[in-house]
Amino acid sequence: MSAVVYVRDVMSKDVATLELNDKLQIADDVMKLGRIRHMPVLDDNGTIVGVVSQRDLFRGALARCIGYGEFAQQKILDQLVVKEVMSRDVVTVNPFAPLQQAARLMLDRKIGCVVVAEEGRLVGILTESDFVRMFAGAS
Repeated sequence: MSAVVYVRDVMSKDVATLELNDKLQIADDVMKLGRIRHMPVLDDNGTIVGVVSQRDLFRGALARCIGYGEFAQQKILDQLVVKEVMSRDVVTVNPFAPLQQAARLMLDRKIGCVVVAEEGRLVGILTESDFVRMFAGAS
């Protein structure tokens, strides 16, 4: 019989976040520099209101700049704000939930991450990379 592994045991605790009115250029820069694919969006009270993924950035920029060059794409990202492209349907999980439950949720919803929250406050993020890191034996 194996011990239960909890979300808190595997999640990333040091989470880069965005605010609603941050420019997409900021999100793009942070994601590229930190090799991050998902960033929770917080309102002025620190409440989780959305998630921005690399896919959201791509879709937002693409919608505005099909056929334009790199400079134009960067300019577009500097004009759009996070709240215009973020996913508002945030899937959250409690840090004390069994990891298997979180994995099932991600598979069922076909999402690459779940935001880890306790009483509505961000405490971490669980991504596909966290599962890979766990099984690879890396910390």
